[in-house]
Amino acid sequence: MKKIFTLLAIAGLLTLQSCTTSASFEIAPTTTSEVFEITTSFNSNNNFGKLVSFNPRIYSSDVVLVYRLAGADSQGDIWELLPETHYYNDGTFNFGYKYDYTNTDVDIYMIGSNLQTVTAEFRLNQVLRIVIVPANYATSINKNNYSDVITALNLKENQIQKISF
Repeated sequence: MKKIFTLLAIAGLLTLQSCTTSASFEIAPTTTSEVFEITTSFNSNNNFGKLVSFNPRIYSSDVVLVYRLAGADSQGDIWELLPETHYYNDGTFNFGYKYDYTNTDVDIYMIGSNLQTVTAEFRLNQVLRIVIVPANYATSINKNNYSDVITALNLKENQIQKISF
């Protein structure tokens, strides 16, 4: 009986030994926050849009935010989070800015029924900032406020990468 018990104990140890967890499980790579700045004009030549490609790729778990420089006041620059919508005085839709992204690019574009009539101040020389937010920050920051995002990600003005076309 002791021999059977010993045999079962050894078999049990071997079985448990093969069930150990492996240290090779996949961990998502650590990403860093990045900010890119572009200046572009929206017109019929570019179909009122701008495609910005990235190399290396954006992680699929990251979030991409796009802000447009809407002006300045005594506290500094005013950044509007896209999508951004503008209306006529009577409350009907005039035009807007939207964007979508993949893990290789960001497509920023205007929408509206007659974009040719949008004033130059909203079409020409638009300064846009594209912020790559790592997944671990995506739900914990106030995305509507550019300053809050940059502060939460611990980014400095000198870390903004300007992209020229």
